[in-house]
Amino acid sequence: MDIVFDQSLIAAHRRRALAQGDHKAAFLLEIAAQELAERLSVIERHFDEAVELHGATGIAARAALSTGKIGHIKRIESERGFAALNEELIEAPLEELPLEADSVNLVLSPLSLHVTNDTPGVFIQVRRALKADGLFLAAIPGLGTLQELRDVLLATEIEMTGGASPRVIPFADVRDVGGLLQRAGFTLPVIDAETYTVRYDNLFALMRDLRAMGMTNPLADRSRKPLTRAFFLRAAEIYAERYSDPDGRIRATFSIIYASGWTPHESQQKPLQPGSAKARLADALKVEEHKLKQ
Repeated sequence: MDIVFDQSLIAAHRRRALAQGDHKAAFLLEIAAQELAERLSVIERHFDEAVELHGATGIAARAALSTGKIGHIKRIESERGFAALNEELIEAPLEELPLEADSVNLVLSPLSLHVTNDTPGVFIQVRRALKADGLFLAAIPGLGTLQELRDVLLATEIEMTGGASPRVIPFADVRDVGGLLQRAGFTLPVIDAETYTVRYDNLFALMRDLRAMGMTNPLADRSRKPLTRAFFLRAAEIYAERYSDPDGRIRATFSIIYASGWTPHESQQKPLQPGSAKARLADALKVEEHKLKQ
């Protein structure tokens, strides 16, 4: 397994964001929580036991509970500091699920899977923890997220040093997530993405939000050389040149992949076997059928 992300650094960034407590910077988590809750609300099922994975503030768990679709929900977090007063919390690292097999009906993952090294392994652990006909709902930052910042930092470093090192993490695309669901053994997968454009006064305001979200660079092979003030001043200029609106504010893109999958159960719909159709497609389309020449 390749070590892409420094897990100790991710934990430190999340701890710093928690201590900072900037609720305005939690807008992405709030968006994901509401979207997951809306998707849950239209499912004609009740989930007795649910789990939220590394949801930081717990807003996704609270939004899911408000749908009336959940009997009880517990949260898994990296440390006790993420718990509210007297809140039940299970402590575990980002890539470990300390759950018994076949023990829960629903697993929610709001905006944490994009920084796991063994993402397939996490999906498999989720699949193992879910009972038959259990549901996995995830919101994952995806391809396109911070594409402007990636471009600007790359251009600035090439201009000022003649080389470049990774400054923005890689993000998965919809097909990658769909493949992970299938590999882990989930059925009836549904995957789509929503893109959100956020405007900031300048690069420095964007960077403040990213720190407050715990989203600064956690790459294991990142450059350890500190960036200078001159670097960021030039980066701010390039960002404004390339990605600003007429009023001078800059744009930042955030893309969130929403994914759902079920653990297999005999009650679920199954695809028909080839040749088992009872009606011809040509009849349904009201067209004449022509056999292909051999």
